[in-house]
Amino acid sequence: MKALTALLLRLSPLAMAMAILPSAWAQAWPTKPVRLVAAFPPGTPGDMIARLIQPTLQTAWGQPVIVENKPGAGGNVAAGDVAHARDDHTLLVGPDTILTINPHLYKKLSFDLRVSLKPVTYFASFNQMLVCNPAAEITSFDKFTRLPSSRLYASGGTGTPSHMTMEMLLATTGMKLTHVPYKGPGPAAQDVLAGHVDCGFIVSSVVLPHVQVGRLRAVAVSGKERSVLLPNVPTVAESGHPGFDATFFETLLAPSKMPAAIVEKIQRDVRSALDTPAIKARLAEMDLRMEGNTTQEAQRRSQEDFAKWGAVAQRAKLELD
Repeated sequence: MKALTALLLRLSPLAMAMAILPSAWAQAWPTKPVRLVAAFPPGTPGDMIARLIQPTLQTAWGQPVIVENKPGAGGNVAAGDVAHARDDHTLLVGPDTILTINPHLYKKLSFDLRVSLKPVTYFASFNQMLVCNPAAEITSFDKFTRLPSSRLYASGGTGTPSHMTMEMLLATTGMKLTHVPYKGPGPAAQDVLAGHVDCGFIVSSVVLPHVQVGRLRAVAVSGKERSVLLPNVPTVAESGHPGFDATFFETLLAPSKMPAAIVEKIQRDVRSALDTPAIKARLAEMDLRMEGNTTQEAQRRSQEDFAKWGAVAQRAKLELD
């Protein structure tokens, strides 16, 4: 008995040290500049959020925070960069679709997205807005659903939120339209503005200024709630399709091997940055709803949406090289 007591006394300091070590390690992080690799071009919501919180994070972390854009392949180029990072100072900024949609579409990647990356937090939620060129005379969602299959719709690219939202809607309504993919929501919006394409589901922050001045007509919103900035535009669910919800999120992801204590520190610091009045106001101006949820909540939502979008991809028979 005495021998056991002596052993426990010797082990207790070691056990305490082992318990304290991860916390101390996290407090010491970062020890060098932090890279935020944005998966889409400058001016897209994730890129803009990263640049908004960049100064606050630099102050909190005492190290430079570098935002670097690496667009391509629906976010997979940036995802590969972060997944293969050799240190704990590289993070990925991009839509949740990198983990919820891309794994269903890209079967030949050299790495497994959902194994190599994990959610740290969700910055903000955003909707796709169904917008049409006014000359197309599509003045309501009901008129949109009557379009013949020969009509075109624009998206920000195959497998992107705008494309997947429309695929979900086509499956829900039984409609058939011809898809015209672009390299991002900006070019898609420009061709709808020019009248080359009648309509498109495009991220609301990109098309909002054009809707507000009448250059585009908003017909419906993809998520569960109306836009605070355009309260007269109904959701798809309110337009005759209860339960329809294509809500998306701008997220922060980390390599799966990043220690949990560091991930939790990053989540707390990002949440504090998002909570500042100036940033909250700027997000609202872009029609983004702040989230800042915990890592556990982000991972749970990611798993749920992975299953949802997998069903859409399978139904639409979507697969990319």
